Parts: sequence; C-alpha cells; structure tokens
Amino acid sequence: MIALKEFGLTLDQVGAVLDGALEAGELRGMLWLRRAELESAMAADAARMAQVEARLRMIESEGQMSSDDVVVERIPAMRVAELTAVVESFEPQLVTPVITSLYEELWSRMQAAGLRASGAAVAYYEKPEGPVTVHASIPVDSEPAPVPDFSVVDPPEVEAATLVRKGPAEQVIPSVQALARWIDTNGCTSTGFAREVTLSCPHCGDHAVTELQEPVARR
Repeated sequence: MIALKEFGLTLDQVGAVLDGALEAGELRGMLWLRRAELESAMAADAARMAQVEARLRMIESEGQMSSDDVVVERIPAMRVAELTAVVESFEPQLVTPVITSLYEELWSRMQAAGLRASGAAVAYYEKPEGPVTVHASIPVDSEPAPVPDFSVVDPPEVEAATLVRKGPAEQVIPSVQALARWIDTNGCTSTGFAREVTLSCPHCGDHAVTELQEPVARR
C-alpha cells in the first residue's frame, strides 16, 4: 500500500487495487498515466531550473539585482499543505520570524502525517483589510490521511512577474521595489502580494536564493 501511495495514486485507487477490483491491465494503464504526468512535471521543472540558473549567473556576474531580470510566467495551480498566522504589516522584520516558525511547525506536522513535499516552499500573503495573513505552504501531490492538523488548499493558476533574488529575507524590499517598477512600466497591474518561492538554502543569509512571483493582469 505504501509503495502505491508513493507512486502518487489516490486513496480510492489504492483501495481498489487492494480489494482486487482492478485488473492488471487497468493498473498498468493507471501507472502509465502517472508516469506521463511525472515526466511532464519533471520537464517543466527542468525548464524553470534552467531559467533560474541563467538568472543567478547574471546576478552573480553583475553583483546586483536589475529589473531587466523580470520574466512573466504562467504559474500553474498547485496543491499545498500550509499553516497561517497574522502579522500587523508587510515588514520583513515582522514577517520573517513568523514565517520561519510556521515552516518549522509545518515540516514537523507533515512528517507526522507521512506527507512528503513535491516542490519548493512557497510563502504568500493576503490583506483583505487590516493586518496581513501569512501563508507558509509546501507543495504536496496527495491528501494526508487521517485528517491532519494543518490545511491542504489549492492556490489557483496565476500569471506572475517573476524575479530571482539572492540574499536574506530581511533585505527583500529592494527586490520587491524593482519588481513593482517593472510592473508599472511594462503594461501590467499588480493583483496581489508577491509569492516567495524558496529555491536554495533559506537559512544561508547572503547565499539564500528565492524567486518573487507577483500576480499581474495585463492592462
């Protein structure tokens, strides 16, 4: 059963296999479909990684961030496990300790639920009115069982202006401002706070690498 779940089959599909309700041909077809899905996801991830590596080389050679590095991408919908908290404002000094604590707790709870990450951690934010709601989320490709002590939600697909940055989270504001300037001068309108995708070494200070993904709409 564990092996079948790790293949990415749903609980209903695993149950059908264990109950003998599926013939060998049907199981083979399910696994071929899952294989195709994984190959497609790997190809997309490889393409994105190539873009990230190219922009990192540019940043490192120039020693600074430029708004010329902004790329507009279609960010697909995803399923994430997450914990949330509320902070008074979108200031790095307030957000960083809260988001760090949330991720530590989320990792612990996911491990207890036997749930594995399927992608890089994504922090995103909401401010309907008043204080900011902080979401510490990690992509997953299955539902935990039994019901976990964290949320599993499906952030929708968005078009986003993206910018890869290097450095500690506390120094994110210049990159956020560079992204905002690019959006303002390139025929787009921001539709929300930027997501922050952890690409490498979140606790490495100056060597930490994140990608800002700010949802946009075309004017």
